[in-house]
Amino acid sequence: MEMLNLGCGRRFHPAWINVDFAGNAPHVLGHDLKKGIPFADKSFQVVYHSHLLEHFPRELAPGFLRECYRVLGPGGLLRVVVPDLEGIAKLFLERLSAAAAAQPGADADYDWLMLELYDQTVRTEPGGAMKRYLQQAEIPNREFIASRMGWLDESQQGEFGVPTAGARGPSRWARILRRKTWHERFKRLILGAEYEVLQEGRFRRSGEMHAWMYDRFSLARLLDSIGFVEIRRCAAAESAIADWALYRLDVESNGAVRKPDSLFMECRKPG
Repeated sequence: MEMLNLGCGRRFHPAWINVDFAGNAPHVLGHDLKKGIPFADKSFQVVYHSHLLEHFPRELAPGFLRECYRVLGPGGLLRVVVPDLEGIAKLFLERLSAAAAAQPGADADYDWLMLELYDQTVRTEPGGAMKRYLQQAEIPNREFIASRMGWLDESQQGEFGVPTAGARGPSRWARILRRKTWHERFKRLILGAEYEVLQEGRFRRSGEMHAWMYDRFSLARLLDSIGFVEIRRCAAAESAIADWALYRLDVESNGAVRKPDSLFMECRKPG
């Protein structure tokens, strides 16, 4: 069974065909998915992507899903994972009421949920306000954030741009690349204040920003408009994909959900 993992990042399995915008690891093909999926029609029985669709502008999302439909064979399965807007909104309102009632610790949870809602749509630098929050010497609501982001231990904080205990510093080449090169200094000299506008535009087009959000209704309606059938919401560990637990794409080896703040949905191309 041919299986395709799109926008895999650092989470992939060698049993799958793994594609990311930068092929920076073994078993990962680099390709700009905004230009389509680089495979022939009906090449796969399974297509999976996690926390990818929300990075496409709303008007481009149907075209990307049509590409997923195209490369699936008859009866093929699509699994889509996105941040769950409904879940975030419900929890936000709950913590808002708790904070307004001065319940201990509720204000910190409220602050974090506000970041979940907005930071990745408005930030102007990598990691944004979320990164700064997580870099505090003492995070006031660590357990709550763990329940949202899926941290299991300190080592996983690196996934969110937070230095881990004992982590090695940047390599010599990484330090060199971070310095302003001569042409960047020249651009700053020529453009003046406009240089900051250029930098912000570069960042906003880097792929880190969220361009849209989905809930169970809007995502199901979108999938239906593409032609998918048997659309259903499922749990992280639940899937019609055979041997799903073995691949550890949405669930860790100890059973913990990798991204608990997610909406998991599956559907099929008509057979």
